[in-house]
Amino acid sequence: MKYRGINYDVGTNYRQGRSSREEFDPAVVEQEIGIIDSELHCNAIRISGYDISRLVVASEYALAHDLTVFFSPSTINASRKETEDYILRGALAAEELRVKYEKVIYVAGCELSLFSQGFIRGDTTEARLRQMFGPLSILMNAAGIPRGYNKNLNMFFRKMLPEIKKLFGGQVTYASGTWESVDWSLFDLVGIDHYRSSYNRSLYRDQLKGYFRHGKPVVVLEFGCCCYRGAEDKGPAGWMIVDWDRDRPELKGNFVRDESVQSEYLMELLDIFSDEPVAGAFVFTFVQPSYVSDENPKYDLDMAGYGIVKMLAKGSEPSCRNMPWVPKKAFSLLADYYSR
Repeated sequence: MKYRGINYDVGTNYRQGRSSREEFDPAVVEQEIGIIDSELHCNAIRISGYDISRLVVASEYALAHDLTVFFSPSTINASRKETEDYILRGALAAEELRVKYEKVIYVAGCELSLFSQGFIRGDTTEARLRQMFGPLSILMNAAGIPRGYNKNLNMFFRKMLPEIKKLFGGQVTYASGTWESVDWSLFDLVGIDHYRSSYNRSLYRDQLKGYFRHGKPVVVLEFGCCCYRGAEDKGPAGWMIVDWDRDRPELKGNFVRDESVQSEYLMELLDIFSDEPVAGAFVFTFVQPSYVSDENPKYDLDMAGYGIVKMLAKGSEPSCRNMPWVPKKAFSLLADYYSR
């Protein structure tokens, strides 16, 4: 693979306006990106989040380490017009970095049919999820009936790509969901968020091969797994075991922590990507600060996180790296894999 990568989130507003990274300490970010380079042996990083100024800061640290940056601004529940304006602002910021450092690829949105308004009915991500994966939608997908949101999505990109290209002179891709049928002739790279779970396990490799028919490099921009028994069957839905509405968030039921579930999942998929002509792969994700670990399994939110490092509770002794986290089993295995 040309790009051996990992995702790095600078703060995305997934839940009711709350950022996935409330505290953004540039010194911590700089150190974490240095670890991604020197210890994980990544040569690429997908930097995502809402605040474009944060994206720029993190990207400059990564580019200083000679990592290729997939610059990936992400907004949640914005209107179509807000999404258009936001993507263009991101393209302008990415171009300023590219002119200075060169190794920048622009990711013009992430799973927009789910995360933005105007493609599928529903004002919130939750409402759109119900539309997309309800019984009627499942039947329509099984019958091969074209979905209206794909037409809307491609009309959006036919309008946006010429405008993006006026602002950004490098390669452009998009982080698509597997339910989206994108007109990849508009893009330089085919970008997919491609998780494996129980519903697509037997079809996973064939689904991946289908993306090569477009004749362009294929980059898996997200793949990952949580670290509890059974998480390998849930893939991108592994995080849904947390009840965030409680005063103190807790897991919805009894789950058994098992870091080997996560590490084995990542290694198996990396082997598939190495067998197929995948141009790059980005593990989801390095760290998730809001998924804090706890000795009580009921409150061990890290079980439902995709990070390859485990966040320590506030007040805990810092790790040997003087960081607020410790590596999980997947960390060392990924480092060994990428170093080879």
